[in-house]
Amino acid sequence: MEYRTLGRTGLRVSALGMGGLFISSRSAARDEARLAVRRALELGVTYFDTAPGYYDSEQVLGEALEAVREPYILSTKLGGRPQPFDPRDKDALRRSVEESLRNLHRDSLDLLLIHEPDRPGQYDWFTDPERFTGPVTELLAALKEEGLVRYTGLGGTTAYELPHIIATRAYDVVLTAFNYSALWREAAREVLPAAQEQGMGIVIGSPLQQGALARRYDQEVQSGARWLSSPRREQFKRFYALLDDLKCPAAELAIRFVLSSPSVSTVLMGARSASEVELNVAAAEAGPLEADVLARLDEIAAMVPFRPYEEPAVLPFGRPGRIGPGPLR
Repeated sequence: MEYRTLGRTGLRVSALGMGGLFISSRSAARDEARLAVRRALELGVTYFDTAPGYYDSEQVLGEALEAVREPYILSTKLGGRPQPFDPRDKDALRRSVEESLRNLHRDSLDLLLIHEPDRPGQYDWFTDPERFTGPVTELLAALKEEGLVRYTGLGGTTAYELPHIIATRAYDVVLTAFNYSALWREAAREVLPAAQEQGMGIVIGSPLQQGALARRYDQEVQSGARWLSSPRREQFKRFYALLDDLKCPAAELAIRFVLSSPSVSTVLMGARSASEVELNVAAAEAGPLEADVLARLDEIAAMVPFRPYEEPAVLPFGRPGRIGPGPLR
């Protein structure tokens, strides 16, 4: 396993981290989820990310890590708890942190992120939207001073709102998801350069685009998936042709692409089982992609430089009857 520095925090983290979205009893059997975490530790993974909004991920992760004595880095978030959630209630936000500590069996947190401060209509975090300050920023400063939190960060999904919050220089780490992968590159335009300029640690979530790059969907790409735009369809055809040339699985190429960027500190796998952990670790350990392969991927990514307006955030491959954009049920 390769280890990298998490920006100006100076923390050393595994290049492949573990996202907690699927480490819960909703996505897998509780015992299976714990086994996945333990296998990740055995294979050298040292960065774990979770959130109150990931069902019971904090509890499952806390149980799996409770007896671990080897060093690891643990990150969770503020957002969605307690209900009804008020992002400007500082006392309620503190109670959420206290609950995270109990769930994770920790006296302090390595990282605490604000969950999606960049999505209009998701949470209204800031009382001063020009300076991006409010009760949440006051709480983060107090938690750091009290020693309950070592470093703070942002967990976002937008390509052009997030850089403005990054520019406040108030955060140590940024997690950006759904916008930096083999075929989606929106974050490369402003998010990653803004974070690099400030020496922030960069964490990439959803390198497999919630399954769209986890495997091939040849039949749907060729003749189905009416929700798929023509440019995206042609892009996938070219991507699959590259996979054929390289004789490489889609997931391996996608993970290796993200890890080929020296600015990325760690990329989060969404493994649900020990066997999926092993496959992801093997992909990461295959190393960065060769320059000519990266150049071909750049050409393919440039076929769809921006996400089509009606494209679902999570491409619903393998979901019969899905015919248009809108929220997934």
